[in-house]
Amino acid sequence: MPTPENTRPAERALAAGTLPVAATLLTGTIALYIALVAFGNITDFETNQQFVRHVLAMDTTFKDNGLKWRAVESTALQDAAYVAIIAWETLAALILCTATVLWARALRRPERLRRAQLTGSIGLLMILLLFGVGFIGIGGEWFAMWQSDAWNGLDAAIRMITFAGIVLIVTHLPAATGGAVAGGADGGADGRKEARP
Repeated sequence: MPTPENTRPAERALAAGTLPVAATLLTGTIALYIALVAFGNITDFETNQQFVRHVLAMDTTFKDNGLKWRAVESTALQDAAYVAIIAWETLAALILCTATVLWARALRRPERLRRAQLTGSIGLLMILLLFGVGFIGIGGEWFAMWQSDAWNGLDAAIRMITFAGIVLIVTHLPAATGGAVAGGADGGADGRKEARP
């Protein structure tokens, strides 16, 4: 197998289009996005604090809303929910940044692709849970955020679920890890199944 030093530029360009490279770049993109979201929420705490407070208080839903008994009016509980969201985003960002580094390192050491995939999956599932369960399920349905014109984050949540879902699918395509599977009874040292005669 040719080493990077003796490959031609055309071969290197084609290698840049492989699925592991795509997985690296996609994971890095979503890591950057969620890191910026967390950083923005930490450095500009008040802006999205108001968003969370209004959603949980249900004060901009329909006037005759029969679901208002669900509202959380305690600002302490509202702020605790917001801090939990920021902590979740920060942890997801750290995991996805770690996964991006693992993907990048695994490009030269294919036996490490599976670890990158698993680490990235944890971060991506955290994003899916935050925006799917947190924003769409709890915020959108339980607190009827869909009724609010002013404080409605459903479109952004759907975009994030779509993006994270696509990245999760791409990173789980067999070619992303070279078909490697977790080592089992019939797996080799690098987790690949050994050929049988």
